[in-house]
Amino acid sequence: MFSAKCRISVQSHTRAFSSVVQSLRSPALYEPAFKLCTNTLRPPFSAHFSSVKIQLPEYKWIDGAENLEKYTKGGYHPVQIGDILHHRYEVVDKLGFGGWSTVWLSHDLLEKEYVAVKIGIADSLPHEVTTLRALATPTAVQACEPIPLVLDEFRIQGPNGSHPCCTTPVALCNLRECSFSRLFRLDVARTLAYELTLAVALVHSRGYVHGDIHLRNVLVRAPQSLNKLSIQQFRDEYGQPDLYPVERTDGHALPPCVPSTAVVPLYMGKTADEFTLADAHLLLSDFGVSFSPASQVRLGQDCHTPVDFRPPEARFEPNSPLSFSVDVWSLSTAIWDILGMRALFSSAFYSERQVMCQIVDTLGPMPASWLANWEDRTDFFDDQGVPAAGRYVWPKLAQAFEERVQKFRRDDDMGVFSPEETEAILEMMAQMLKFRPEERPTVEQVLESRWMVSWALPDYRRGQVKS
Repeated sequence: MFSAKCRISVQSHTRAFSSVVQSLRSPALYEPAFKLCTNTLRPPFSAHFSSVKIQLPEYKWIDGAENLEKYTKGGYHPVQIGDILHHRYEVVDKLGFGGWSTVWLSHDLLEKEYVAVKIGIADSLPHEVTTLRALATPTAVQACEPIPLVLDEFRIQGPNGSHPCCTTPVALCNLRECSFSRLFRLDVARTLAYELTLAVALVHSRGYVHGDIHLRNVLVRAPQSLNKLSIQQFRDEYGQPDLYPVERTDGHALPPCVPSTAVVPLYMGKTADEFTLADAHLLLSDFGVSFSPASQVRLGQDCHTPVDFRPPEARFEPNSPLSFSVDVWSLSTAIWDILGMRALFSSAFYSERQVMCQIVDTLGPMPASWLANWEDRTDFFDDQGVPAAGRYVWPKLAQAFEERVQKFRRDDDMGVFSPEETEAILEMMAQMLKFRPEERPTVEQVLESRWMVSWALPDYRRGQVKS
């Protein structure tokens, strides 16, 4: 385990670097911030009486904390360290937050174990909990299930309304956090890729599409040894909560709808290069936009996966139903991120239209019917499909693998994939990244691919033995 030094504090960084530091922190541990969601009864955080808009209090900015203005009617529930939730869960620290919930490390006074308590905004519907319960099997056990088990479900009544809550097993971090500027060992990368694919296959086998697969939604399971620590021992190991007083900008007293102190989330994970096979145990999280194609139609225009991981049919077939193949595309980009350093497609410093250009540069021409409806194509290609003069041309898949995966692995002395294994990886990727969703393999077929069977599965099995 890590010492108290592991808690990352953005207070010591300048505001200019805050966006970079935020990628290392844990607000996105359980839920990406400000994701478009459809499971609320009404738009939160608005305050209107008749036609007169009420001026809400404003609070001084605290780096690393959630948007404090969301502590209002219909918003977050105010929580303080030491609170006892539902007469059972003692709040120990904060694990993260998103646009629709806060997540708290709590000690279950009944079961004598640590859990993550997710508290939704007021008056929201527990869509994610409903999905997780549908995905759970009667024989599922916390120690091995790659999908979070809902251990308890309840509601909290507070000054901002009635909040849906659920408890799940604790996670240390997400894979994006621990792999920021670091690489996994070859055996660990193969194991993580296989385990993530296995988790997606499990979701699909139970009739659901996850709909938002990327490394921020892939969590690292906490070891069972965490439950052996008393709260004081936990504090000795990880440090005291990172607390900052909440203050209004106008200097007035705080209303009861906001906590008196803000808690900057705790980070308990390792860096990627420190991972061993024993650490490679995942939880696929955040089912807030999941759906079952058999009972719910989700159109391409309603796909809210970040553009870096979004399949192209969401853009070019906006009125067609999405299906399991959307997860296959996103899974391929997640596996790429596990294996290498730089993303296959990236919106960092690029617009959504430029990401589509990246995809075409890397994979080749899109279907003719899509090309005819791509209004931006003349900005990037001439009538013969030749890249426009003067622009950067993104490398083809094989060259991208060399530049964004192999080169960094070689430079960091983290091991490179052999020519034979590289060929198998690219073969699998090319199938998963087919433009037409109906041409992509199922996740079960991905598990049967040459790379998964010959390289990823053996390391995954070794990891299971060691754990």
